[in-house]
Amino acid sequence: MNDEPVSGTSHTGPDLADAVGAKAARKLKAQRNPTPGVWFGLGMMGLIGWSVVVPTLLGAALGLWIDKQFPGTHSWALALLVAGLTLGCFNAWHWVAKEERAMREEQEEQEEQEERDA
Repeated sequence: MNDEPVSGTSHTGPDLADAVGAKAARKLKAQRNPTPGVWFGLGMMGLIGWSVVVPTLLGAALGLWIDKQFPGTHSWALALLVAGLTLGCFNAWHWVAKEERAMREEQEEQEEQEERDA
């Protein structure tokens, strides 16, 4: 049998206090740094789309103008369309990499903060 006296308190007291404190800290942090919603994501998709479309259309328009002003055997419209598309894709890739890097740094800061709080 168990010779230890039965007490009215359990060993979950400090654990419960720590859990409540951690939950309160998470709520405060969420209020300070709200997570972006669906509209933010759609806006980012639109921004990335326009960053590809605008250089592509500008390249095509410039190529058409050059073709009309200086007719030749090669199509400047096609060449500058591809150049604009390439530039737009590079621009979108750069933007996405920058945002991903910022999110990774923010997540690392949060993890470090949680480790310090623990």
